[in-house]
Amino acid sequence: MSRYALNLPADLKREAEELASRQGISLNQFIMWSVSEKVASLRQSLDDPEFPGITFRRGASGWVSPIIRGTGIRVQTIAKQLMYGLKPEQIAEEYGLEIHKVKEAQAFYNAHQSEVDGSIKAETDLESKI
Repeated sequence: MSRYALNLPADLKREAEELASRQGISLNQFIMWSVSEKVASLRQSLDDPEFPGITFRRGASGWVSPIIRGTGIRVQTIAKQLMYGLKPEQIAEEYGLEIHKVKEAQAFYNAHQSEVDGSIKAETDLESKI
């Protein structure tokens, strides 16, 4: 095991100590546990490194959808606009996005078309039942 000196803001350290105490473990164990959970979470990430501007979010339905990072705009929303014949420049203006973000969403859609089309179909089917 290796050592690592860690500087924590006083408030964060105090809160971590309280949480560790409630768990019945030392602060050291709590920090190790926390870092371990974060590393595991990042390893499980769905993000595609080819598309750093796209991330995933779980919606109210529980479905995980690719979205443009830093926005709530789903890739499938952009894909539907492209299907309707809008050009990337028009979509960027409509949603207040930088053009490169729309083009990255378009590239993501092209690379993951079957999954995105499946989400679009499932959503359309659900809407038709309402």
